[in-house]
Amino acid sequence: MTEISGCVLCGGTIAPDGYCWDCGEAQPAFRSHVEITADDGAAGVSDRGKRRGINADAMALTTTGRWTIGVVCDGVSMSPRAERAAQVATEVGMTTLAARLGAAALPEVALGDAAVRASRAVTALAASIDAAPACTYVAGIAGPEGIWSAWIGDSRAYWLPDAGTGMALTEDDTGEHEALTAWLGADAGEPRPRIRSYRPSVPGRLLLCTDGLWRYLPDAGGLRAALTSPSRRASSPGSALLEDARTLVGHALEAGGHDNVTALLLPVTASVPPAN
Repeated sequence: MTEISGCVLCGGTIAPDGYCWDCGEAQPAFRSHVEITADDGAAGVSDRGKRRGINADAMALTTTGRWTIGVVCDGVSMSPRAERAAQVATEVGMTTLAARLGAAALPEVALGDAAVRASRAVTALAASIDAAPACTYVAGIAGPEGIWSAWIGDSRAYWLPDAGTGMALTEDDTGEHEALTAWLGADAGEPRPRIRSYRPSVPGRLLLCTDGLWRYLPDAGGLRAALTSPSRRASSPGSALLEDARTLVGHALEAGGHDNVTALLLPVTASVPPAN
């Protein structure tokens, strides 16, 4: 993560949300490139891209018991402090998921509760209904029994098997001209997260990403083709998913990097035996 010594405008102190305490200026280098990993090899990369002044994407990753949990949010660019909305939503979503799964809640229940709590936290950031920070939301869980995803907006989840055909696990909440029809924020109404589960018969990866990636690689086949080879992953399992996340983000940057881009990868084991 990039370290910032002082405000780019006045030299003042930078607050935890990336704004100057003294003059209020957003800091372009704050979270411009972030990489995170978990003990089981799960990893994520987020980058500001080449056209945006700040990185309004956010991600979180953890393991608890037999579960690996990831959350990715994308700040809605037309809303104020969109990056703050995304950060708050990922933090609250992750904390809730870890707590609920740790208390033996079903994944579907934990995902629903986490999305609602994340929505309430983002709603609380609004100065008014006309000044409401907003973001999209996607969360994923990987465990021995399968994978689960929940989403609101157009951030996506994909199943990317090591062998065979992958697929998108989410459907964008968008309408005419790809305008969002659902998001988190005070102007969004009650959240209605959609949840999907899948029991893979082969190992692979659960990908959570923002539209800064999928607009360049919209289908599972293209995402898999862009990833590093299975032989290289097998030779360096400790860093494989981090390298894969770097590869996906790098592809988007090389293709233009018009938006913030985030890729978070969770390792998945086979949940059911393959058909003979």
